Amino acid sequence: MAGIKALISLSFGGAIGLMFLMLGCALPVYDKYWPLFLLFFYILAPIPYCISRRIVDDTDSASNACKELALFLTTGIVVSAFGLPIIFARADVIAWGACALVLTGNVVIFATILGFFLVFGTNDDFSWQQW
Repeated sequence: MAGIKALISLSFGGAIGLMFLMLGCALPVYDKYWPLFLLFFYILAPIPYCISRRIVDDTDSASNACKELALFLTTGIVVSAFGLPIIFARADVIAWGACALVLTGNVVIFATILGFFLVFGTNDDFSWQQW
């Protein structure tokens, strides 16, 4: 039952994050849809980690190059997702208020992705690897 509550709270967090992203785009004050390119970053962020979890044998506690590369690529994607709205705002493509809403959505979405891997990342009965 704890897994169901975690799944519901993670889906609620994802919905709140996407709401902030949409508010940054669709409010009549801002009315620019360029921040929707961040959806690509949301999709790409967990992919390197998922691939490394499939390839790497997790029996040893030592770090290996595949896992470190996956964390490096994921960090690059996340930093790029935070940098893109700031670059848009500095270039006057979007307003600074829209940038703040999009950055708030980024924090919520990436916290939700992190929470998903923390809750469902273990190799037990309720693991995401069985989905």
